[in-house]
Amino acid sequence: MNDIGGAALKFAFVTVIYAIVIALLGVWRQRPEMLRSAERATYGVFGLVTIAMVAMLYALLAHDFRLQYVASVSSRAMPTFYVIASLWGGQEGSMLLWLWLLTMYSALVVGQNRYRNRELMPYVIATLMTTSLLFVAMLVIVEDPFRQLPHEVRDGQGLNPLLQNPLMVIHPPNLYLGFVGFAVPFAFAIGALASGRLDAQWIRSIRRWTLVAWLFLGVGILLGGQWAYVELGWGGYWAWDPVENASFMPWLTGTA
Repeated sequence: MNDIGGAALKFAFVTVIYAIVIALLGVWRQRPEMLRSAERATYGVFGLVTIAMVAMLYALLAHDFRLQYVASVSSRAMPTFYVIASLWGGQEGSMLLWLWLLTMYSALVVGQNRYRNRELMPYVIATLMTTSLLFVAMLVIVEDPFRQLPHEVRDGQGLNPLLQNPLMVIHPPNLYLGFVGFAVPFAFAIGALASGRLDAQWIRSIRRWTLVAWLFLGVGILLGGQWAYVELGWGGYWAWDPVENASFMPWLTGTA
């Protein structure tokens, strides 16, 4: 499974690049079949990243301590729900979850706009896939979640004690769903600018997406604020983490 997960990320890296290039070539040469190929590539990227996600989740649940990431964020003594939450308990896993949500949103956008916003879609796909390229490149080149240790250890270090809280299971995914969701309105804004379609149609198309992202981010912020007052070492919402404070900025923008 580890080899499958690593290979899936590498194939996703190549497919993302293909989707970007073929989408822009399609609009440049006015070739609808190229756009359809870019759409299929977007689905393919989501499928490949899903395979990598399943492989990592399997490695965590199977306590495969050959993997450096598994050994650093989980242990045999941890309850199962914390083992699952350890998927986003470290940098590599968090980036993998972020990438998976981004490619999922991208696939949903492509499916939702099969017969509408055709002038915008090449730029929307290129923008979403360029954003995905950043994360998949980091995972393939710099922060490989499937990196193996020289020797398998008997047990892992376990999740950071400050993160072993029931809110760890639901707070980060809500924040990520909100953060990542705002990539969709951004992609449509780029598409509107690039295509010159600056009427109200693109705004109507992304209204629900913006509301969904805003809702998830708002719930995530509330859960994070509650969590900050539970953990004694953090001293309250505004005192503990610049990342949490930064999540308030896009929420305010989305509210406006």
